[in-house]
This record gives sequence, C-alpha cells and structure tokens, in this order.
Amino acid sequence: MTHIDGARRPVATLDDSVRLVSDERSGAHAVLILDRRVFPEHVEWVRAETPLEVAEAIRAMVTQSSGPLYAAYAGLELAALQARGLTVDAARASMAAAGHALATARPTNGHPREAVDLVLHAIEAATSTDELVERAIDTVREGLDEYHARSRRLARHAVELLPDGATILTHCWMDSYLIELVGAATDAGKHYDWVATETRPYLQGARLTAHTLRELGHNVTLITDGMGAAALAPGSSLGPIDALVTAADRVSLDGSIANKVGTLGLAIAANAFEIPFYALVQTPDATLASGADIVIEDRDPAEVLSTLGTRTASGLVTDAWYPAFDVTPPRFVTRIVTDRGDFAPDNIADYFAGDRP
Repeated sequence: MTHIDGARRPVATLDDSVRLVSDERSGAHAVLILDRRVFPEHVEWVRAETPLEVAEAIRAMVTQSSGPLYAAYAGLELAALQARGLTVDAARASMAAAGHALATARPTNGHPREAVDLVLHAIEAATSTDELVERAIDTVREGLDEYHARSRRLARHAVELLPDGATILTHCWMDSYLIELVGAATDAGKHYDWVATETRPYLQGARLTAHTLRELGHNVTLITDGMGAAALAPGSSLGPIDALVTAADRVSLDGSIANKVGTLGLAIAANAFEIPFYALVQTPDATLASGADIVIEDRDPAEVLSTLGTRTASGLVTDAWYPAFDVTPPRFVTRIVTDRGDFAPDNIADYFAGDRP
C-alpha cells in the first residue's frame, strides 16, 4: 500500500471515499481509499494494487463504519478485473481467495462478508471468464446502489422515532446512516442537536462524526468517552438528552447488538435514566442466534497506548486491552431500526417474516 496526498474535500460528500482507478497508459487498476485515520487534518489516499492490499487497509483501520463495505466491493471489482486472462475456473478461485481475505479482515463488521457473499454467488453460474467479470462488476454496482437505498429507508424510519428539536447522543461514526438520517430529518422538517463522544483511540467521533454534523449544519457538542453517563444523567448542564442513537455492526436474532466498544456502557446508563436507545442496522444477521455468537475483534493492545500515532501512556506502561466492539444485551435496547421499520429487540427475527416493506 502507498499513500497519496489529496485536495481537501468535505467528508459529508465523500460517497467516493473509496475509488477504483486505472492507469491510462498501462491499463492497470488500483483502489484508492481515503485514509480516515488522519482525516480531516490531512487528506491522504491509500493506494491498494491487489485485493489483499485492500483487505490489509481494512484491517489497518484506513477506513471504518461503511468504509469496509465500500472497500470490499472495490476489492472484489479489482479482483474481477485482474482475473481477465485466466480460465473461468482459475478466475473463480482467484475471486474466492480475494473474497476470503476481504470478508475476514475485520471479523465483527459483517458488511464485507455480505458483499463477498453477494458477488461470489452471482459468479457461480458463469461459464466464461468474460461472463464472470461482467457478473461481478454488475453485482458490485447493484450492491452499492441497494446499500444506499436501504440506508435511506432506515433513516426515514429512525426519524419517525425522533421528534423535532431532539438532542441526540451518538457514539463513534455511523457514516452513511448518519448522513442519510440528517437528510431524512431535513426532508421531514426536523432538526436535531447532537452530542458526540470522541471515540478513542482513533477519535472517529471527534474527527468524523462531529466534523460531518457541522458540515451538515447541525449543532454538535463533543465529549470524551468517559463523560457519556454524566451527559445522560438528569440535571446535566448540557440539558436533557432525548435519545441515544448508534449504528450496530451486527445484530443477532435475540436482539443483541455489537457496536464500537463503549456502546454497552452508554446503553446501560441510558436505560438507568429512562432514555431510549435506538440501534440502527439495515438487517439483523440470520446466522447469529444470540449475542454469544458474535465474534469480537481484539485489536493490538498497543493501539490503546497511543492516540493517532502519538504515545499517550506512560513509558512504564506495557499492558493494555483493546476489544474493538462490545455486545449490548437486548434488555438495554429500546428499538432496533432497520430498512423494514423498527422492532422491539425480542421481535427482531420478525424482520424476516412476510413481505414487510
């Protein structure tokens, strides 16, 4: 992977934060990924020339939230383009290898796996390499379009639960969900004030969430991760918070949600102070019977000893712990908002019942 500097652009309009590019002279393809580890102070792009390098960028936190989905789709398209010239069986095997690397780069985030499953299923029946490549690329485009459409539907359902003028506490970086929620609120004539946690150690809340909300014209107050319970407590000098709203990386069929570590503590505090907690996810994961089945990504503990590449712990400290996600039991979740509407946690399996829009 290589880094490329770029012109400053607002994150709120970065639908192309992951780009597939080609060299006009050589015809070689590569994926450019906005490095969200340093945005907005620096606008840099990581160049990945193979699907394995795309997977490594996902693992290294170059992109987060919806970003791994976009990167996985781009990596799959890159794999298809690089499979030209192979026999159809070899091309299919190459796509499968790329898919495995992309799907497992961050085990708790289910979006890359969903993209891989969709594309690999689409190429199963291909009888020639040209057909395989065409099917893969078409499915990538269709998958991205569907993801954006479902995010918009999810956002409209979330706005129905949130009154005009609400103050919302959010944790980490909801990416497309956040941008679509703000857009849906605007369409409904609603406006919100926000409180955002900083989200250590990569500070996605401080650098991405708060930045985006200000770009979109919403008021946002930044707090440290340790201030969440105090902010939710009655009598806080911030004023009353009306709802806790976060994304969910995975939702099991018993209504447990996995999200950025720290969500559990906020959910418990919100429950104690009778503040609703709405978790946003396009669809629950039908492969997960309960929260116990969710694999939690344990990242390198050394990441906790530093913040954005600068050592913040004493040099005498050598031990740390960094589960990137935690699991909130359903009893602390008020409603799970999906692209098919909102559900009580213990009824989330009804998402798959019938033809509910």
